[in-house]
Amino acid sequence: MRVLMVVGRAAGGVGAHLDGLVTGLRAEGHDVEVATADSTAEVFGWDDAHLLWPVHAGARSPRGLVDWHRIMRLAGTVDLVHAHGHQAAVVAAVAVARARPRPRLVVSLHNDLPPATGSVRSRVPVEVGRRAVGWALRRADLVTGASDDLVVLAESLGARRTELANVPSTSVAGLLHADRLPPGERARLLTGAGVPPDRPVVLTVSRIAPQKDLTTLVAAAGSSRAAASWVVVGDGDARLLTRLEEEAHGIREQGPAEGAATRAGVHFVGARDDVPGWLRLADVFVLTSRWEARALVVQEAMAAGVPVVATRTGGLPDLVGDTGVLVPVGDPDAVAAAVDRLLADPAARARLGTEGRSRAAAWASPEDEARRWTERYVDTLSG
Repeated sequence: MRVLMVVGRAAGGVGAHLDGLVTGLRAEGHDVEVATADSTAEVFGWDDAHLLWPVHAGARSPRGLVDWHRIMRLAGTVDLVHAHGHQAAVVAAVAVARARPRPRLVVSLHNDLPPATGSVRSRVPVEVGRRAVGWALRRADLVTGASDDLVVLAESLGARRTELANVPSTSVAGLLHADRLPPGERARLLTGAGVPPDRPVVLTVSRIAPQKDLTTLVAAAGSSRAAASWVVVGDGDARLLTRLEEEAHGIREQGPAEGAATRAGVHFVGARDDVPGWLRLADVFVLTSRWEARALVVQEAMAAGVPVVATRTGGLPDLVGDTGVLVPVGDPDAVAAAVDRLLADPAARARLGTEGRSRAAAWASPEDEARRWTERYVDTLSG
């Protein structure tokens, strides 16, 4: 089977999922090609990817026109085109509509559409984009959502055939059997990142992006009464990071003092290639996103046996279940209270960590999901 994957700029979970899926499909003997933006190919080391992304090249620019022509021609050489994300759905739908012979089209939704709020001027691009995505989904032979609410969204936009498709993390298997980081390694990792090694760690692994609502995280750290270090691993929007660091500036660390409340410290340590080590030393994992589907990093925290505090949004309630603490979106006091309760109760942390790890052990592996995708492709081609 020949499959063309189409994805735009993706530096986080979507790209990581696609990387694992391509690997799994190729291992099964399928011929899989990828068309993507230059930046995405660089992040994931896709040396054989077709660097075709007309959206950011400018649809009417010389390069944009060339990219459109090339991706349409490429679509005509495969059995099936699989688009990942909203913009990729539109690009792939246009390419498939013009391709000869016409391949089948599959679209996977990984994120919610932005809300049409604000002034009329600001709403117009969102509404136009929503109509374009709806057009693409109606042309697709199959639309999958990474969470139930995305399946509902696809149906509301007119998708003819929909299905829930879980997105597994390739790191879960290794973390399921990994012990806590030994004290010496823990101290070296924390000290090397400028984080005090003598207190509990409240960990967040996240892109620096508005969707992640790290403003709520910083405010929660300021409200926390526990003597803990809050650590954010990840990079992204430089201007947003500067603002977050300014907001966190007044949150100073001090040891427990008689009769005085302690204040948490917030450490932005940037992108790291040792995330499993951070998960193995964390005492609590926190994700304050405004919306998530099936967040890979929450899967990984659960597999590592770290109790999770996450917002009650998107696919997170189904993912976490009763093995973690769910809090309202945008409520720093609720986040701080949940963290403080867990840090004050080692037995509760151990129980939730064990239950989360057991839940993670029952999930399908990336290899299982690759085989499931082969079945979906076969069904789509024969339908």
